[in-house]
Amino acid sequence: MQTAITCLFMRGGTSKGPFFNEADLPADIPARDRVLLSVMGSPDRRQIDGLGGAHPLTSKVGIVRHSTTPDVDLDFLFAQLQPDKDTVDTTPNCGNMLAAVVPFALETGMVRAQGDASTFRVLTRNTGMQCNITVLTPQGPDGLRHVEYAGDTRIDGAPGTSAPITINFLDTAGSVAPGLLPTGRVKEVIDGVEVTCIDNGMPLVMFKASDVGRTGYETAAELNADTGLKARIERLRIAAGHAMQLGDVTSKNYPKMTLIAAPKNGGAISTRSFIPHVCHDAIGVLAAVTVGTACVLKGSVCDGAAVMPEGNPKTISVEHPTGEFSVELGLDPANSQNVTRAALLRTARLIMRGEVMVPKFVWTRGDKQ
Repeated sequence: MQTAITCLFMRGGTSKGPFFNEADLPADIPARDRVLLSVMGSPDRRQIDGLGGAHPLTSKVGIVRHSTTPDVDLDFLFAQLQPDKDTVDTTPNCGNMLAAVVPFALETGMVRAQGDASTFRVLTRNTGMQCNITVLTPQGPDGLRHVEYAGDTRIDGAPGTSAPITINFLDTAGSVAPGLLPTGRVKEVIDGVEVTCIDNGMPLVMFKASDVGRTGYETAAELNADTGLKARIERLRIAAGHAMQLGDVTSKNYPKMTLIAAPKNGGAISTRSFIPHVCHDAIGVLAAVTVGTACVLKGSVCDGAAVMPEGNPKTISVEHPTGEFSVELGLDPANSQNVTRAALLRTARLIMRGEVMVPKFVWTRGDKQ
């Protein structure tokens, strides 16, 4: 009465979820989405009947396939689900889950290790963005090369330390919105708030916390309990969505909303990021890249608040509720406001391999029996 589908359950950065070979899922998108909703246990606030962890960061799915694009090894489709909704959103990307793509492909034999370190080019189908991802693949006692998960790299938002995974983004500007600055301006006033609308990997609406009556140093729990602020931010998000040429974003997971303040712990900028209705305990990978980009743009809302390091490339430390996230940005020597490269370190781990069971009723449009 149930269908078994092979999957690996993996942590990627500060997120986690099941990863699938696309060939193991239905080709029909509505059927695929019904399967994914069942796998995660959505819609249900606790996701008690699935693999989801009752939080947007643990309601994510990775789908991987061999790429047919020249010079690209793997295609990655990210799916964002919500605990209490029946939506499967494949529009935005997720840089955290992206960190687990190459380990998944190596674990499942989709690609083979190249040496002590293995680099593969990955195309994110959500946004058309490409990146080079490098993982450590040392030779084991059996004479074979395996993904190395143990190491000394620490990322805030994930416990312990792990082996480093390097992600070098190749083309991030305008990942979802039409261009780096989709409104055509580096700063403007929307719904009474001074904002920077920007997309260098993730569409963000950035604004000073003080402009909505907050410090920007509140805990995620405090902000999640602040119903007045959340209503204010959502009104701004909907207005900004139209200004960014994203249409009606009421039911969309973007743009993300990022409150900023001066850094407190030696970083470049302090952030509180709503994704989009829940305050993130940390900050997403591509959101951090986009925040770092805004920090180098003269006239943005970060101008005057951000503390920028010298040199090129610049390592920009983005502070968040549970620590910091460092992004390395390469700048065009002829135009210091033009970001030519974004690189960062993540970690990942294979948590479980096996089969997820999908009930019979999911494969039809009929009601649950």
